[in-house]
Amino acid sequence: MRNGFSMAKGAAFIYAALSGGVMIFQLCLAAGMPWGSYAMGGAFAGEFPPAMRVAAVIQALIIFAFAAVVLSRAQLGFSKLRKISQKLIWFVVAFGIVGFILNVITPSQGERLLWAPVAFVLLISSVVVARSDSRA
Repeated sequence: MRNGFSMAKGAAFIYAALSGGVMIFQLCLAAGMPWGSYAMGGAFAGEFPPAMRVAAVIQALIIFAFAAVVLSRAQLGFSKLRKISQKLIWFVVAFGIVGFILNVITPSQGERLLWAPVAFVLLISSVVVARSDSRA
């Protein structure tokens, strides 16, 4: 550790940055960008229908919440979540496992190529944060 920067903090920063990109993607889908073939198994090529646009906003909010848990666990913000983040981080990890698997097995080649690597890095970075000493 140098100048208070640990591996967990670096992993949390990576998690938050990638999550920001995923949130932007979801909000773009909600706004009508024709990127549906890169989400939800490619079931909605082009623009998402209205119900899926709402779902994309909800997904962006969930991703924000996950990033807040990761950042809190690494002591990089969201201090009011600090205590509960010690347990919630494992939910983030579990979601990361499921997300990675779903992105690997999706029928959408574009989704697989784009999001499987992102999901893998999110998973690994969340595991690093989860396994870290929360006092670091």
